Amino acid sequence: MAIMVLTAAYVSITGASTIHDRTSKAELTAEIEEKDITTFADAGWKVVTGGLKSGSLALSLFNDIADDALDEDMWTLFIAGVVTAFEVRLTQSAVSTSNPKYTGNLLVNKWTPLNGAVGDVASLDVTFPTSGAITRATA
Repeated sequence: MAIMVLTAAYVSITGASTIHDRTSKAELTAEIEEKDITTFADAGWKVVTGGLKSGSLALSLFNDIADDALDEDMWTLFIAGVVTAFEVRLTQSAVSTSNPKYTGNLLVNKWTPLNGAVGDVASLDVTFPTSGAITRATA
């Protein structure tokens, strides 16, 4: 068993480059729709099958409004309204069987450039829907 403590995850969004230096939490979720195919022959037991797959990438970010930094990059992706590539890994080490990479495309469909109260760190939580397949690779 290889239980891991996340200390140096890798997060990259094309158009915003590597952003793990601004990320304090990352969560990639993949799921399959549950479709009910129960019939009377199932004697009262629910029977399901898989439908469409979907995913999302949720991040906790520290905002950076400097020129060519996170806020400008993400705003550009938001305004463009098109999907862009992402890659996440459990560590910043090379991709391997013990450090697979997960890749796909996402849509920056919401951006919150200002979030907080007096004295707060300029941070935000975002969740972007994926578009198309999420892939897992070890090389």
